[in-house]
Amino acid sequence: MSGSTSLTDAFDSPAPVLSFSPLVLHVPGRPVDLRARVSAPVTGTDLPVILLSHGQGPSNNLSSLNGYAPLADFWAAHGFVVIQPTHLSSRTLSHLHTDTAPGASLFWRSRAEDMTHILDRLDVIEAVVPQLAGRIDHGKVAVAGHSMGGHTAGLLLGARLTDPDDGQEVNLIEPRIKAGVLLAAPGRGGDALNGPWAANVPFFRTTDFSTMTTPALVVAGAKDDSRHFTDMGPDWHADPYTLAPGPKALLTLYDAGHGLGGISGYDVAETTDENPERVAAVARLTWAYLRTQFCPADSAWQSACDAVTAGRDPLGRVESK
Repeated sequence: MSGSTSLTDAFDSPAPVLSFSPLVLHVPGRPVDLRARVSAPVTGTDLPVILLSHGQGPSNNLSSLNGYAPLADFWAAHGFVVIQPTHLSSRTLSHLHTDTAPGASLFWRSRAEDMTHILDRLDVIEAVVPQLAGRIDHGKVAVAGHSMGGHTAGLLLGARLTDPDDGQEVNLIEPRIKAGVLLAAPGRGGDALNGPWAANVPFFRTTDFSTMTTPALVVAGAKDDSRHFTDMGPDWHADPYTLAPGPKALLTLYDAGHGLGGISGYDVAETTDENPERVAAVARLTWAYLRTQFCPADSAWQSACDAVTAGRDPLGRVESK
């Protein structure tokens, strides 16, 4: 993953992408096999990895390995191997009655453990996926997640919580993950978690971002008012930045709702803030952030920030600490 390519050249020269699905991993004790999609450019070596954790939502298939194509396709076309597991919380598994398994219905712990299982078998994945053998840089791994997937990413980056079932503090940090992206992720719990759906997510109540030390980009919509969880307004989704130690960056997208323009899929009818330009900006900014994290001499992140904040009608603002 060379740092010499200009940002313009990188955007204008996407590589063809190969996609392999389903990749099936048997995990002892898991109610069903872990299935994932792997997307990668057809050329290139020393490719970094992005583990992409899906959110929930009302769609039947987007909360699975089949979602988030606007991000996964872009990231893979620009030099990353993207691995998308179907978590046990997926609507595609509802017919299997996984809701009776421990941790139902959102499986906050299992979600994070899915990513650890994937990293444990990265050699196997590399060997199984056609044309991928010998092309992954195992030392460059990032995690990204949207909404509930952002919560999953936060745990893997070092955020902690207290298990509501046994009262024990839970530390699921994954040291092999070197950077992360949290997209419209939930904020702190405690008194802030006062909405009508709060009882459904007791594990949110004790989320502690003070231990989330891994570098991360937090992406929040300026109109993402999640009153079903909290009355704190859109600022709640900036908590993973505000309440965590540096190094962190915060991208606030003006006029964006929880879907950030529609990142969960192409032409998603449930998106309340549909905006293809915004989705493209999220893809570019997140790619540029992770590219520069793995290649510090690369100017992609600064160039992308300048582009999104420039002009008379900027798409958003960027802060860092």
